[in-house]
Amino acid sequence: MEQKRIKTALVSVFHKENLDKIILKLHAEGVEILSTGGTQAFVESLGVPCKAVEDLTGYPSILGGRVKTLHPKVFGGILGRRENAGDRDQMAQYEIPEIDLVIVDLYPFEKTVASGAASQDIIEKIDIGGISLIRAAAKNFADVIIVASQDQYAPLWELLEKNGAQSSLEERRFFAKEAFAVSSWYDSAIFNWFDADTKSGFRLTMNNPKSLRYGENPHQKGQFFGKFDEMFEQLHGKEISYNNLIDIDAAVNLIGDFNETTFAILKHNNACGLASRPTVLEAWKDALAGDPVSAFGGVLVTNAEVDEAAAEEINKIFFEVIIAPAYTAKALEVLMQKKNRIILVQKDTIKTTWQCRTLLNGVLVQDRDLNVERAADFTPVTDKKATPAQIEDLIFANIIVKHSKSNSIVLAKNKQLCASGVGQTSRVDALKQAIEKAHTFKMDLQDAVMASDAFFPFPDCVEIAHKAGITAVVHPGGSIRDGESVEYCNKNNVAMVTTGIRHFKH
Repeated sequence: MEQKRIKTALVSVFHKENLDKIILKLHAEGVEILSTGGTQAFVESLGVPCKAVEDLTGYPSILGGRVKTLHPKVFGGILGRRENAGDRDQMAQYEIPEIDLVIVDLYPFEKTVASGAASQDIIEKIDIGGISLIRAAAKNFADVIIVASQDQYAPLWELLEKNGAQSSLEERRFFAKEAFAVSSWYDSAIFNWFDADTKSGFRLTMNNPKSLRYGENPHQKGQFFGKFDEMFEQLHGKEISYNNLIDIDAAVNLIGDFNETTFAILKHNNACGLASRPTVLEAWKDALAGDPVSAFGGVLVTNAEVDEAAAEEINKIFFEVIIAPAYTAKALEVLMQKKNRIILVQKDTIKTTWQCRTLLNGVLVQDRDLNVERAADFTPVTDKKATPAQIEDLIFANIIVKHSKSNSIVLAKNKQLCASGVGQTSRVDALKQAIEKAHTFKMDLQDAVMASDAFFPFPDCVEIAHKAGITAVVHPGGSIRDGESVEYCNKNNVAMVTTGIRHFKH
């Protein structure tokens, strides 16, 4: 494949780490360097001659630095087609040198937004010259290499080490593709800042995908786009799978709604065991008691440090993943006994306030369900009022039902998940499933509470629950037949509160 030689390079960057060896290599290969401002000083500090862009264009940097490289002698040198006789003639007529390599990065727009800077400071971080150089060089990849971010220094260095100051069309096309990834990400960030919460359009760009072994099933390909390492540190275990990631997301969303020391066991995104207790060990034991069968192969999560005593008990069952904010050294010695067991330290919480999914050849977007109802959000609707202990259990159960697949019913007592019925087409079926599971594992439902993710369209659920031992109920309310459920509760000394907030999860 024909190689094209790099004769002149334009370098204008903020991030100079690992750039020095590239500049020295280019110089050794006889490449002329063009640059601006601080980059020029950096290049010259390496003992490499450097021509200022201002000397090429005949214009200084103007308008407070807003205009430096926007000039025909720069862009003509990048966009000129080497095989086009007309382009070559015009470049000769106007004394425009060919520029064969462009190394540039962009103003830190997203970092400036994240810092809470004023609008005018943010606007000044909207790059004009840099983004224009990227697009121009990427468009003319037939003749030009574009390095659009510090992330591409390593591939450029590999190319220079392998080829010297030469490149193939395939290599230039690779850098162009990476450059357009940078420019589309940058423009999306700017649009999203201007658009704010109006959601007049949907722009989501992610780079650096992580290839997974497969998707939800072995015949499906899977990738993860995101910064997993910013949220978690993996201390041990095998490669994380597609299904692991979905369960991890469900686990951290669930545990994030609890303030007390809590342990949860999840299977297929639903809690099958959960308890809040003074210690992790106690919370683990009571979480496991709710459904020790489903816990096999599950994902475990807690919001407190795992110590050796808890680890010894946890280690008695097979599980895929454990997530905690910290582990003692002794606990890790125990948990690492199984080589494939994934051990994660959660370093950060989920920051996004919206979520999306693809469907019907489009994208569905909504706000995340961030509501957590507390005692002040409960409206008593029955003669019998819930006791303080029941209120605590109702809050506990309502958090779990919020994070369970609809239709969902949760039964809880003393801040322990007794059982849940999830993903049912009928709310009655969900309740019956929960009661049957509670009985299977000898969970005492006498004086337990019930939470429902949506209102009761008929009084049948409260009647079935009451006969199973339930004495307090929380649900959103809002059915035209709410009165029938309230009437049954009043006749049978059952407390009921409503929240006005539905928690469907599909």
